[in-house]
Amino acid sequence: LTISGSTSNDGSYEVLASATGYVEVAAGSLSTEVAGDQVVLAGATGGSISDLFQNCVIDVYSGAQPTTADAAETTTSVKLFTVTLSSGAFSAGSPVNGINFGEVSTGILSKESGETWSGVGVANGTAGWFRIYDNAYTTGASSSAIRLDGTVATSGAQFNMTNTTVSTGATSTVDSVQLTLPAV
Repeated sequence: LTISGSTSNDGSYEVLASATGYVEVAAGSLSTEVAGDQVVLAGATGGSISDLFQNCVIDVYSGAQPTTADAAETTTSVKLFTVTLSSGAFSAGSPVNGINFGEVSTGILSKESGETWSGVGVANGTAGWFRIYDNAYTTGASSSAIRLDGTVATSGAQFNMTNTTVSTGATSTVDSVQLTLPAV
């Protein structure tokens, strides 16, 4: 739980329990607020894969996929386009035009219904793999960035497009995304 706008309690706190009308945090971790103060309580993300990738973006590449999502985007790959909400401009850290996943159903994570996922080509090539970046959009090698990679095809892949040929200036639309999550 994150608190902001308070006189003495701004910060993040672990929620120990909750029920209608109250939230319990560790004893002694909060100070008494001035009567009438208004604070903002925000729930932390990270409870699910959908939460981790809320308002995310996806870069689509040609070439060879790296061995892990921790590795830098390879020098043999070319970024073809960035998938945003209806091809809108995206700035890291802002929810504007970020895309979302729906709830997991039978172990499959899919794109949010009602969202149009698309991007405008920045290079010519054939889409072969993708990288999903969380809203922070950390590129390059990183063992702490929240992201994952997968394959692109016209069908049967984790990320399906009507046509995998991308042209500079042309809009490409993502028809479906189906990421199978491992059983816990």
